[in-house]
Amino acid sequence: MALIEIRGLVKRFGDETVLDGVDLDVNARELLTLIGPSGCGKSVLLKCLIGLIRPDAGSIVFDGEELTKLPEPEWVRVRKRIGMLFQEGALFDSLSVEDNVAYGLREHRLLPEPEIAERVSEALAQVSLPGIEKMWPSSLSGGMRKRVALARAFAMHPDVVLYDEPTEGLDPINVTRVNRLLDRLRTEQGVTTVVVTHNMQSAFGVSERLAFLHGGKIVLEGPPAQLKASGDARLAPFVRASELSAKTRPSTPGLQ
Repeated sequence: MALIEIRGLVKRFGDETVLDGVDLDVNARELLTLIGPSGCGKSVLLKCLIGLIRPDAGSIVFDGEELTKLPEPEWVRVRKRIGMLFQEGALFDSLSVEDNVAYGLREHRLLPEPEIAERVSEALAQVSLPGIEKMWPSSLSGGMRKRVALARAFAMHPDVVLYDEPTEGLDPINVTRVNRLLDRLRTEQGVTTVVVTHNMQSAFGVSERLAFLHGGKIVLEGPPAQLKASGDARLAPFVRASELSAKTRPSTPGLQ
């Protein structure tokens, strides 16, 4: 049984229908990537999954529980299990790295302070940034900020993490680093991973399954090789982009 079951999901903004009956399953412990044209509703779908946007119709069932009708106070419980990495990273510039990573733990009062400090150190080590607790976001590179934001999400020990453009704006070396990190968290920690990206190298290179959102619906889904072989004209530009990026990808031996 899927961990997340989406059926007939509809979201409109005024006269514009962005999601027009989305059906999609997300299986436990898999890495699923959503791809599609800009503005097709990929980020909207992620925000529906975490309750930041309420759909107009349809169903989202997470681990057997219907989410679309939950009152806002009940979403606090769900968000302890579903984390999200926003496109911009969304770090608080007025807080240190330590306080950024600890934010959710303190907000939800999940752990006493000594254990929070230990959890923060553990999360930063998992994203290969040990010992930077006292640094400030303004002193970090773009790649480091992304990984600190990931550490903040992962510090909650979620069952699912949603990633909105995790490699946007990063150089090729950091793209590779973040991709390997996402895969490692999934394989070693069992985190169910849903990614939205325009980076076709990432999408076709690290995903177990792709879902292609077009015209407000999931029109294709399956393993990357299956989608590449589909010959669907709507998908052709994305396949070409993945092949081009693979040819131009720099060699990064020994990258951790």
